[in-house]
Amino acid sequence: MGNLLVLLQFGLLMLLAAAAGPSLTRGALPAPTWMLAGLSLALAIWTLAHNRIGNFNIRPVPKRGGRLVTSGPYRWIRHPMYTSVLLGAAALAWAAPAWAWLGWFGLWLVLWAKATLEESQMMELHPDYRAYRQRSRRFLPWLL
Repeated sequence: MGNLLVLLQFGLLMLLAAAAGPSLTRGALPAPTWMLAGLSLALAIWTLAHNRIGNFNIRPVPKRGGRLVTSGPYRWIRHPMYTSVLLGAAALAWAAPAWAWLGWFGLWLVLWAKATLEESQMMELHPDYRAYRQRSRRFLPWLL
């Protein structure tokens, strides 16, 4: 199931990139596109500063022997890289035809499913994860 979700994630991202392609090549990007792309990049960098490569997996399977990170953006959200992907995808959808938002919503569903699958395993691997879930949100601080 995890591999299928990863394939769907990247397929939807490629669809969004293709849909935004004409606007990107013309350089006709509205300000919200730049803002969302910038937020996505900033969050990804901040996340990687706290959860180093090698401690996480692109598949929704926690690394055996990985450590639970609760600092930086993880203080408020459990899946900041997924949030970063959603922000970047929103930038693409904003630059694309209106139907691209359906692709963005599909991506959100895929990432929600990945997070759900991953969290069930995180609770088995990390005894403190259940308490961490109570004080953080999945994708958006204080909301979701």
